[in-house]
This record gives sequence, structure tokens and C-alpha cells, in this order.
Amino acid sequence: MRRISSIMILLFCFLNLSAQTTKTPEEFLGYKLGTKFSFHHRIVDYVKYVAAQNPTQVKTIDYGNTFEGRPLMIAIIASPENLAKIEEIRTNNLKSIGLLDGNPTAKVPAIAWLSYNVHGNEAVSSEAVLQVLYELLNKSNATTQAVLKNTVIILDPCINPDGRDRYAQWYNRVANQGGNATPFAIEHNEPWPGGRFSHYIFDPNRDWAWQTQEISQQRVKLYNQWMPHLHADFHEMGYNTPYYFPPSAKPYHEDLTKWQREFQQTLGEFNKKYFDKNYWLYFSKENYDLLYPSYGDTYPSYNGAIGMTYEQGGGGRAGLAIAKEDGDTLTLSQRISHHFATSMGSLEAISSRADKTVEEFTKFFTDKTANGYGVYKSFVMKTKGDEAKVQALTSLLDKLQINYGFAAKEATSTGFGYQSLKDESFKIEPNDLIISTFQPKGTLVKILFEPKTALEDSVTYDLTSWSLAYGYGLKTFATKEKIVAGNNKSSNAISQNFEGKPYAYVAAWKSFEDVKFLSQIMSKGIKVRFNENPFEMDGLKFDAGSLVITRTNNERLGENFDKIIQSAAKTFNINLLATTSGMVSSGNDFGSSSVNVLKNPRVALIAGDGVVSTAFGEVWHFFEQQIKYPITVIEGSSFSRVPLNELDVIVLADGSYDRIFGNGDALKKWIQNGGKVIALEGATGYFADKDGYALKRKKESNLNDKVELKTYGTREREAIMDQIPGAIFKVEIDKTHPLGYGTDGVYYSLVRDVYNFDYLKDGWNVGYLKDNNHITGFAGKIAKEKMKNSLIFGVQELGKGKIVYMADGPLFRGFWYSGKLIFGNALFTVN
Repeated sequence: MRRISSIMILLFCFLNLSAQTTKTPEEFLGYKLGTKFSFHHRIVDYVKYVAAQNPTQVKTIDYGNTFEGRPLMIAIIASPENLAKIEEIRTNNLKSIGLLDGNPTAKVPAIAWLSYNVHGNEAVSSEAVLQVLYELLNKSNATTQAVLKNTVIILDPCINPDGRDRYAQWYNRVANQGGNATPFAIEHNEPWPGGRFSHYIFDPNRDWAWQTQEISQQRVKLYNQWMPHLHADFHEMGYNTPYYFPPSAKPYHEDLTKWQREFQQTLGEFNKKYFDKNYWLYFSKENYDLLYPSYGDTYPSYNGAIGMTYEQGGGGRAGLAIAKEDGDTLTLSQRISHHFATSMGSLEAISSRADKTVEEFTKFFTDKTANGYGVYKSFVMKTKGDEAKVQALTSLLDKLQINYGFAAKEATSTGFGYQSLKDESFKIEPNDLIISTFQPKGTLVKILFEPKTALEDSVTYDLTSWSLAYGYGLKTFATKEKIVAGNNKSSNAISQNFEGKPYAYVAAWKSFEDVKFLSQIMSKGIKVRFNENPFEMDGLKFDAGSLVITRTNNERLGENFDKIIQSAAKTFNINLLATTSGMVSSGNDFGSSSVNVLKNPRVALIAGDGVVSTAFGEVWHFFEQQIKYPITVIEGSSFSRVPLNELDVIVLADGSYDRIFGNGDALKKWIQNGGKVIALEGATGYFADKDGYALKRKKESNLNDKVELKTYGTREREAIMDQIPGAIFKVEIDKTHPLGYGTDGVYYSLVRDVYNFDYLKDGWNVGYLKDNNHITGFAGKIAKEKMKNSLIFGVQELGKGKIVYMADGPLFRGFWYSGKLIFGNALFTVN
């Protein structure tokens, strides 16, 4: 007996010694945290090292790779008891909220997920997470050991590795030894496009709901497999600003629960004790609201969690040390300490309310399943003729784990019409898409599809409207009663059988899927025509812009001609008419001069200083990842050396181009000789009011010259009268013009700026606003006045070439689906 006790003592000592031999970040990395920026692979190495040293308490999961091949991973930290049954905890959590069949077999502990470094050049948080990880395993840290008794912790040490390494590699290369605090030193001025964004220069912190980027898709898929009760997102802001932590600023979205609002106060209480103790400056209840649904705090909140943002003064400019305007110097070490403190504060907060948090989280989902949610309980979207759009939308719903179904039979109902903006009777037809709030994610359904977003405050940090019904351009009705769908599988998927060798294939032009279909077959050598006028054939009507793909001009492809077209049609759910003749029953026959051959344009995109990096990224990603069409990126500073005769189209993303084009003579001559410019958002300003260009800004009215007395204390609210932070406007479209093909005469634009251009006197006014086309979302009083009778999309013919003016950016953040058709028109059909 004595010998067994001795063995047990020795074993205990060995295990205790093993736990104590885990190296600190400094010991493992070979340098003290805060003295340099760690490369991503070293962060990964340390996390995996700690997991190997503590296998009973740490588990790592590799959940994917970035576009540039860097690993994405999380670390799960728990007590030995909880880690041993971690899969049971995960599945029990999902069962308790109805996202997995079955009943939970045991009580679920609180699950806290902490995400670091979503913005690559806000690099301090991936340094701080190493200290967090170490302390969670530090047996002498009473705080962390108490937290682990009732809380499972998930750490994502770096959400955006590509952006982080872009920043770290640059900074470590140019920085003075130990850092130079002088703000104008090179190490405080990142080169374009900076390290903030992902590979394709997208902002991953605004992509949670839309999941346009590979890192978002992989992360949210994993997130939905865990559904944590708390999610903390760590950021940085301007270096002269102190630390921000919750409570968040208003507006809170109306659908945040009482418990979620109360917990914002709880977070403030736990975090302030660290900051007060150390005399650190901080603020709360300002700037960072909880409204736009695609942030790292709001998306988790609308999925039942306690979501929060933490903002440390610093960012890409701060480096290792920087002198602030108040005379103090901000160091990387200080920034690490602050993020470490709020990491601990967050974990203490949820641990202190673990049972109540899990209870409220469960109720968040089960209440919706039983009772539905919101004024409107169901959303009905018409699908006939828009099958491809519906397929694209349901693909997103699948990623979001939102349930949907399709009508099995005809019925009549009454609801709010998104197009008429009033209540009306409508007919539900077989295969109409039905999305109900009677489901676990009923709150998210309501938020993403509601016709109008309620605002408790008009001063907001981001968009105030985003309804996917408008974003996908689908005719939609919202009903106050539950509508039961028939099947959750649609018969909208097109199944076609083709016999023999058709004279031609015809495809309608109505959605972005048609653009992708066209791009794919053109890239494989297919020559395609489009008709300028509507026509009818085999009892089917086709609008202007429909694709006509004749065997003539494609004979060289032999049998591959049919294989390429039919395969692409199946991929994008395109309904093809296979004709045996080139003669139509009404309209122009296929040999008419009104049925034109589309060009395979050689396209360039300008990059570099002056170009808004995210706007550049939207276009770049559109070509490379969405339509997979070749594009040449040109550095703006080298434009004068580019052989323009080898290009057909130049795309100008939002930005300033005066320095790039100089006097503009070379560009204008190229356009006159047949080139096409697509100018987006601020790029339109380069042409406005210049000789030879049709685009003109409206003249400011002189009717209100009277000086108004302003109050300094209300300056922020007075400023928003002239702003549109993100609202939906109805744009009237000339659907007979190639830029308007497929729109049915209407486009719902997500407006983020005040567009103040006159209608073109010399050119085509394809998209424009009338007196009052505001639909939903906040738009300031003065801004709405300026927007009346404004040009949104126009085309000017200049010599043999064209300029497509797009004051609104139709590719915004890659999620405004219907805008992609407009841009596809600018690229392909405007010849």
C-alpha cells in the first residue's frame, strides 16, 4: 500500500512538473512579446506547442486555409473533464437550440469564442492571444482556473493571416531597431493597399453574414458547428484614441434581447476594474453600435450570443511605438496588456453568469421555433423566371443554416409588397420560395429580410439597410401569418434533354448567373450573339439582351460546342431553348444586324495610390473568383507606359485618378479610338465637369444663402443631414439600353453616398432617380433633396469608344447580388 502511494505521489509530481514546464511566449519565440511583430507561422507554432504540452486541456482544430495557403486554426481550452467530453458538449449545445436532432444528454457549460486579428494590420491582438493562451494553462492563475471550471474557451489566434503577414513582413523590414516613435517615420506609413484586408482586399469584419471570402466561409461554417454563447472580437483604431469596450453605442438593433443588452453592462463592469486599477484611459457607449448584421459582434448577437467589439488605440500606424498628440508614447507592449485585460474580463464575465447565459441562449432559439418572430412571420419570393437568382439566394441561406421551403400548390394571401410598398393580395404559386421565422434562426431571418430596419438612433457606424429581398432583386411579399412550405427541395432546378445538333441555343438574360454562364462559355472559345430587340420563338418570349449562340461561327469546336454550352447551363441553372431554325415568329431573325456578336474584351484594372483599396478588391474578386474572366491589373504609376492598343476595357474602381492620368490626353485618345472605360463611384469625379465629357455636377442652389446659426454641441447630428450611410433607393432603368438589359426597368441600389450628377445632355441616362425614390434606411434630409433627379448610371459615346458612368458601386462588398448583372452589362453588352 505504501509503495502504491509513493508511485502516485511521484506520478502527481511528474504531471505537475510537466504542466509547469510549458514555455512562456517569450521563452518559445526567443523574444519578449511587444518587441517585434510575430509572423503568422510562429503564432501557429506556439499554439500547437502549448496543445502538445497540455493534451488534456487543449485541442487544436485546423479548419481550412487562406487563399495564400496559410492555415486557419482554433484552439479549444477546457478543464480536463470538459475536454474529455468536448464533442458531447458541442452536440448537446446544438441539440438544445434545435440545430441538431435529439435531446441533450447533459448540462452544457458556457462556451466563449474569442477572435483575434480580423484586420491584418491591427496586429496587436495576435500577440496578446499568446499571453491569453499561456495564462489559461497557468495553474497559479486563480482567475483563469476559476473560469475553466464552468466555461469552454475557443481561441481563434488570427482570423486574417494573409493580411497580418502582409503587415508584419512590411513592418519588420522597414522599422528602426526597437521602433521609431516619430509619426512621420516610414514605419508608420504603410504602402498601398495595407495589411488590413484579406488577399482580395476585402474587409472580413464586414463579411460574416455574406461570406463572400474564403476565410469567412470556412470560419462561419465552423462557428455554426459550435454556436458559442459569447463572441469577442479584438480590433484597433486610431492611435491617438484610448481603449474602447462595451457597453456599445446606440443604435442597438431592436431585436437584441433584454439579456444581451444587460450583458453589455456586465462586460463594462468586469473590464473597467482592470483599467481603473492600472489608471488606463478608456471609453464606452460611443461610436461602435450594434446594428449592421455582418460584423463580428452583431452576427454572433443575431445568432443568440453575447457579441462585443474591443478597440485598442494603435492600428497599422502605431508599430512598436508612436508619439501621440497628448505627449505620451504608445507602445506595442501597452497595447498587448490592454487586449489581454479585456480577454480576461470577457471570460470572467461569462463565467460569472454561465448558467443564466446558457439558459437565455437556449430560449433565444426555442422561442422562435415555437412562436415565430417579428411582425412578419413569413417571406414569399416569386421564383418563376428567376430560378437562377433563387438558387444563388438559397446557397447563401444554406451557409447561414436558415431553413426554407417551396410552395407545393397555389394559394392566395395578403402581405406587404416590397415593390409596391403597401399591403396587397397576392398569389402563391408552386415553387415560390418561402422563408419562415418559425425556426431556430428566426431572428436572423427577420433581420436579413425585413423591409425596413428600425433605428433608435440615426447616427450609425455602417449601413442602415440591407434587405436581401432587394439585394437579390426578387419580387417579395412579407406576411403576418405563418405560411407552411411544401418541400424544402425545389423543382426549380432545370433538367433539359437535347437531341441532335440545334441550329442555335437561346438563353434569357436576367441574372448574375447568366453573366457567369456567358463568361464561362466565352472563355472556352464560344462566340455569342445578343439581340437588341425583344423576339418570340417556339411560343417563348425573349427580352432585349437575350443570348443567341449559333452553330455558325462555332463550327471549329465540333461536338465540343454542344458539350461546353450544355455543361455551363447545368452549372448555373440556365434554361436553354435549342432551336432548329434561325427564323423567329416575331422580332429579328438571328442573321439580322440587330443581333450582334459580343466581343471577348481585354480588360485592365488600375491599382495603387489613389485607388480605394477595398473598391479595387471588389472588382478584382469579381473577375477572378466570381466570373473567372481574365483581367490585367495595372499599377497606376506605370499607366503612361502601358500599350493601350492591347486593351479594350479599363475599369476604374472608386478613387482619385488625376495623378495617374495626368492631363488625360492619352486616355481620351484611346477612348476615341474605340476603348471603353467603366468608372465606378468616386472615379466618375475624374470626368465630371471636364471639357469633352458629358458628366456634369448639379449646380448648388443659391436660394438658401441665409446664414443659419448652428449649435456646436449638435454638430454631429447636423452633419448627418447631408449623409447617406447605407440606404436603399429605387433606380429607374432604361431596360432597352444594353446597360439596363435584364433589369425589367428597376434596380434597387444600396446607396452609401450622395450622388449629385445631372442627367446627361449628351449620352444615355440608363439609371436615374426621380423626385422621391428612397425606399428604406437612413438618408439625411439635405441628402435626399440632393439625390432627387440624379444620374446613377449613364453611358457617353466618345468617338468610337464609350464611358460607362456608375455613380453607385454595384459590386459593393460582393454581396449586393443584383448589382452584379448591371456591372456584367457594362462589361459585355455595352459595345
